[in-house]
Amino acid sequence: MIQHHPFPVIASRRRFITGLAAGITFPQPAAGSEGVTGRKESGMKIRIAFSSHSFAASLEDNPSAWDFASLLPLALSISDYSTNEKIAYLPRKLSEEGGRPFGNEAPGDLCYYAPWGNLAFFHAGYRYSTGLIRLGRLEDGIAPLLTRGTFPLHIDRLS
Repeated sequence: MIQHHPFPVIASRRRFITGLAAGITFPQPAAGSEGVTGRKESGMKIRIAFSSHSFAASLEDNPSAWDFASLLPLALSISDYSTNEKIAYLPRKLSEEGGRPFGNEAPGDLCYYAPWGNLAFFHAGYRYSTGLIRLGRLEDGIAPLLTRGTFPLHIDRLS
């Protein structure tokens, strides 16, 4: 005669209920939302203004972007660099903790280039390179960045 013991079934039920209770008791902390690009956004918005342009950007959820936000408001100068970006030098270097290789580079990205300590506003295609840290993304497209020249730049928080 084969004997059936209820203990293994009870033990596995207990493990299941304990695991379920742990998941309910200790939920995962809410992080930034991920958009269709898979980027983690912090929910923080900034306003960027130069020449006659004023536009918004959403910051990433990383230590470098948080450090950048701690500097706001900023009055800088923005100028053309190469054929695909405008740059602005920050008053101090930012934390590089948000730095890691990334893909899905796109026009409209706002990045920090750690070796030079500058912001890079990309208005055309680019490739990730060592020292480049994505800080955020322009919300309304790249059209303002196509205005050639050097201008006073103002950046402040919206939210």
